[in-house]
Amino acid sequence: MDLRDERGSASILGCCIMAALITITATVLHVGAVVVVRHRLQAAADLAALAVASSLDGGSVEACAVAQTVADRMDVGVRSCRIHGWDAVVETYAPVSPLFGDRDASAIARAGPALGDEPAAHAGGGG
Repeated sequence: MDLRDERGSASILGCCIMAALITITATVLHVGAVVVVRHRLQAAADLAALAVASSLDGGSVEACAVAQTVADRMDVGVRSCRIHGWDAVVETYAPVSPLFGDRDASAIARAGPALGDEPAAHAGGGG
């Protein structure tokens, strides 16, 4: 047997290339899954914050319960629900791919009246 014999080297090279392509494909799929989770989280946080802001007239506890209902329907969790005056800040979370250490991704959204809006100015009682 001659050690310089190169028969079969193309098979080994082909296997290495296939392994590299499979690894790259798996990584791209996992990164794509993380991006999808992140977009779903941001949508859930936005919707929950809007729901909380529109429910503040019933009290902060009831408003944050609405955030939990929205999050449950979006299949995410609520990490926090904070009320600052008429502003609602909601943070949502969901697990991501175990390839990245079995961590949670999170998103934060704020909803409330625009800065400078005066509720009395929209009531039609202006001079």
